[in-house]
Amino acid sequence: MMEAIMMSPGKISFREVKVPKPSDNEIIIKIKRIGICGSDIHVYHGKHPYTHYPVIQGHEFSGEISEIGSGANKFKMGDKVVMQPQVVCGKCYPCRTGNYNICDNLKVMGFQTEGCAREYFKVDMAKVLKIPSSMSFDEGALVEPEAVACHCLGRSGLKIEGKNILILGAGPIGNLVAQTAKARGAGKVMITDISDFRLQKALECGIDFAVNTSKSILAEEINKAFGADKADLILECAGVQEVLSQAVANARKGTDIIAVAVYPEEVKVNLGFIQDRELRIIGTLMYQTNDYLDAIDLISKKKIFADKLITDYYSFGDYDKAYQYIDKVKDKVMKVMIRMPE
Repeated sequence: MMEAIMMSPGKISFREVKVPKPSDNEIIIKIKRIGICGSDIHVYHGKHPYTHYPVIQGHEFSGEISEIGSGANKFKMGDKVVMQPQVVCGKCYPCRTGNYNICDNLKVMGFQTEGCAREYFKVDMAKVLKIPSSMSFDEGALVEPEAVACHCLGRSGLKIEGKNILILGAGPIGNLVAQTAKARGAGKVMITDISDFRLQKALECGIDFAVNTSKSILAEEINKAFGADKADLILECAGVQEVLSQAVANARKGTDIIAVAVYPEEVKVNLGFIQDRELRIIGTLMYQTNDYLDAIDLISKKKIFADKLITDYYSFGDYDKAYQYIDKVKDKVMKVMIRMPE
């Protein structure tokens, strides 16, 4: 089988290796689709803070089971599956208290350990979840980013139903966060960006308000949409200084701001402003099993327009061209999907 290795920023090589064999509790997945996400792009540019080279990428994917270890009897050949890509120790305080997604020794496949950018992938069955046979492989590959959205919306403890939600950043994650807020019964949802293409995509996905902050004054648009009480919850999904500052500046007193994006560079926050207004900035990292189950449920019931996010496809052999294309078109792209060989 073939696997793709990012040898250094911007350089992808391919090599042929043997198809792996499963041990008792392992399964072999024939990879069907691999999604390229914003964090992968940071790795491609050498700006991911927690990745070293060489690295085999790929953490959001779908596939079908091609071989089963003797102990993995809850699965059968041909099952459509997805996988949680965290590698955790199971011994640290977060792991012992149910927060394995922030394990003290966390490694993530595709970043700190081997990912799925290969034709067949061996994995412990405990990390694998079945998806409905009616779900497409395209939709399956979007379960992982949708699980990110499901997890982050629960981080403040705020009941989303009936609330006004503001999402800053209309890339794939921001779009999915906005869609998930709608699916959970939010009153009104606003999303912002400086890309008209991405904002139009958000409107196509049913988001109530899409604001280009390079053309409109955000504070005025918030007042028009939500009134003087502003947003009940803000989620920062862009990962840049200016947008985080917008979140803080436009927050109602006592509001929670969820930091969803990966920040490739250090940002500054006006802590005096946060203290004076009793704002809370809350981190969110990845997901847990219940978030994956929620994501599968929402996508399978068509409450999330997953297919609308896929703008382009590339073959496995053109992995590097997919990144070059993303760099070229920039904000005219949403989710680029790698199609694996049949």
